Amino acid sequence: MADLEAVLADVSYLMAMEKSRSQPAARASKKIILPDPSVRSIMQKYLEKTGEIRFEKIFNQRLGFLLLKDFAENVSETSCPQIKFYEAIKEYEKLETPEERLSKAREIYDHHIMVEMLAHSHHYTKESLQHVQKNLMKNIVPPDLFMPYVTEICEQLKEDVFPKFLESEKFTRFCQWKNLELNMQLTMNDFSVHRIIGRGGFGEVYGCRKADTGKM
Repeated sequence: MADLEAVLADVSYLMAMEKSRSQPAARASKKIILPDPSVRSIMQKYLEKTGEIRFEKIFNQRLGFLLLKDFAENVSETSCPQIKFYEAIKEYEKLETPEERLSKAREIYDHHIMVEMLAHSHHYTKESLQHVQKNLMKNIVPPDLFMPYVTEICEQLKEDVFPKFLESEKFTRFCQWKNLELNMQLTMNDFSVHRIIGRGGFGEVYGCRKADTGKM
């Protein structure tokens, strides 16, 4: 009987795993409500105190990057091609084979570097350009091929876009999410528990499924 119960528990757990992979996120049982925008003043002081209001800190986290990107592409009065250039480089860095990287590197060179050079709008150092050109001519495509460009892109965004972002409603939204993140408390009601998957010195480990996202 105990063996049968274990099998049924395994089946339930595996079905939940498959469901979490194959289906879109489940509807949230309770809608997330962001705090009032007035929380910005309090959160800004807190984030300044903890050293979080720095370009590197905000840009290198998913929430900060998406809000900064949204500001640069949809709010800023000046065009910001650096974001798309940066995203293309990040896609390149994730590729595993030299063949894939070579194809992507040539695409980046044609669509981002050469196009700007022809339009006399390629505002990067000669050293970065020559580094990429030299390696591409030899079909040498290491994952960090475009790192000199990444450094310059970040410097440009830090100087030109980031100060304006901090004065915008997008930064207010960032503060709202950060406030929610700091005050969010998870309980067992936020999960559906399926089975014990292990036991150890700290107790039992359960396989759980998040109610709002559907993920295990």
